[in-house]
Amino acid sequence: MATLLAGDIGGTKTLLSLHTAGGSHPELLVEDRYVSADWPDLAPMLNHFLREGAAKAYPKPQVACMAVAGPVQAGRARLTNLPWVLDQTELALACDLQRLELVNDFAVLIYGLPHLQASQLAPVRAGEAVASAPLLVLGAGTGLGVAFGIPTAGGLAAVASEAAHAEFAPRTAAEWELREWLRHDLKLERVSIERVVSGTGLGHLARWLLAQRHPDGDHPLSGEARRWQQALAAGRSDADLPAAVAAAAAAAAEPLACEALDLWLSAYGSVSGDLALACLSRGGIWLAGGTAAKLLAGLRSSTFLQAFQAKGRLESSLAGMPIWAITDAAVGSFSAACRARSLLG
Repeated sequence: MATLLAGDIGGTKTLLSLHTAGGSHPELLVEDRYVSADWPDLAPMLNHFLREGAAKAYPKPQVACMAVAGPVQAGRARLTNLPWVLDQTELALACDLQRLELVNDFAVLIYGLPHLQASQLAPVRAGEAVASAPLLVLGAGTGLGVAFGIPTAGGLAAVASEAAHAEFAPRTAAEWELREWLRHDLKLERVSIERVVSGTGLGHLARWLLAQRHPDGDHPLSGEARRWQQALAAGRSDADLPAAVAAAAAAAAEPLACEALDLWLSAYGSVSGDLALACLSRGGIWLAGGTAAKLLAGLRSSTFLQAFQAKGRLESSLAGMPIWAITDAAVGSFSAACRARSLLG
């Protein structure tokens, strides 16, 4: 039985997994989570997984794909939150693999799309996908990931993108005020899309509303906002204000939290529509990231969908594009396994 090694590498944790290579799609055999900062480099972690972990009970893989959070150039990647510089050729040699490929963590999702099962998806908007047209994957998690898929004779070609770092373009007076507040509060020269359209951005939206409406800190969420701001100042992003805001809004129990979520969903919808126009993604749009499953009702709401569609004379270009949410939290590892299977000789 041939096996595939897949990895989803993040600054906080790394998920390594072994999959079958046969069948209509890779099937998970075993997986393990590692605290990334506990390891000096990726190679020792991979060798530990293969030789000392549960994976040693299965045939040794010959090919691997590692999804990394950041750009990959000429087979090399420098991780933002870890002192690792990864080289795919060196990693393959160090782990006795025939081939290992590094792929951006959102670009890798393109390789998984044709193999996703119904249990890994949820419909957001109906439409008719055009098989020969480009695809779009984007997702708001801690940051905002974006990638495009281009159909070719040999299957989908993944195109990584840093579109999330383009300039945030306010559409309303409220968004302009938010942009200016962010620029001043975070001491920024420019405000990127990711500063607003991300899980972190949802937290910033709540902080902005709290600063405008409750400058004396007398709101129930004011304490959470202060704690999160202190975490940001200390270089940590693990405070849970975005999740707290989303949960409060979902329960419709807190007006300010609901307002923050509505503003965020509208901005997310607008950006999604802009990116869909950028590549004319008539092949479909997939929303991934940590917020996709948690905020599914919001993504299906008129707030998101109307902002997606509101593109003036080009509204008709977006009308038939179907939208799905990827609800599988392990889709990065699954997609890396799909890419690894294509590397088999």
